[in-house]
Amino acid sequence: MATGDASRAQPGAPRGAAERRQPWWRAALELLLPSVCASCGRDAPAGPLCGACALAPADVLAPPPRALSSWHAAIAHEGAGGDWVRRFKYPARGLPGLDPAAEAVAVGLVKGLVKRLPGAAPDLVVPVPLHARRLRERGFNPAALLAQACAREARVRFAPVLLTRLRDTPSQTGLSRAARRRNVAGVFVARATAAPRVWLVDDVVTTGSTLSEAARALRRAGVREVVGVCLAHRPLVG
Repeated sequence: MATGDASRAQPGAPRGAAERRQPWWRAALELLLPSVCASCGRDAPAGPLCGACALAPADVLAPPPRALSSWHAAIAHEGAGGDWVRRFKYPARGLPGLDPAAEAVAVGLVKGLVKRLPGAAPDLVVPVPLHARRLRERGFNPAALLAQACAREARVRFAPVLLTRLRDTPSQTGLSRAARRRNVAGVFVARATAAPRVWLVDDVVTTGSTLSEAARALRRAGVREVVGVCLAHRPLVG
């Protein structure tokens, strides 16, 4: 069974606590929303969205960077899909900013993706980490929340602190492919592990530079196979 929990934390909380604490409203959400479309309120027995509100699936991704064995995304980061991703990643602070519908959609989509992934189940599910300063500012790590959902769905162990981000790098948005690689070069380090197969989870993938650099760190720590699992794919424009 998966251990730990990824959730929004109060600013200044230790990273481990930030990714394990489960607020009361998420447990309530799991009980109340499974059969209701998060967008229109109609019945959605397969959740989190009904057929009329379903989002465009991600296209087949290009061959993955060398450090990844394969990579997969649930939806295309465009139109309504992009809107849901932004709502999930950037909620307002405090009670007025709680957006359980966006979280239900994001979590439901990655759980659906897990059911379709080829190959054997992983030994661990690992999120792409935020730097500690960014985690304090944002209050939660979207990738960790998604990774915890993947681990629960696959019934495997969630490892929220196996990877560490050493530098608070600038956003990748707007950078070229080469600049993205330079921006994250050497930014991750992983604890030694005997887990041969890992799912590496992030919220949005574009060129795969961040996933690839994190996968290199995992391989240096002993992982033999790293599969990238993402909520959304946003192709690089320009």
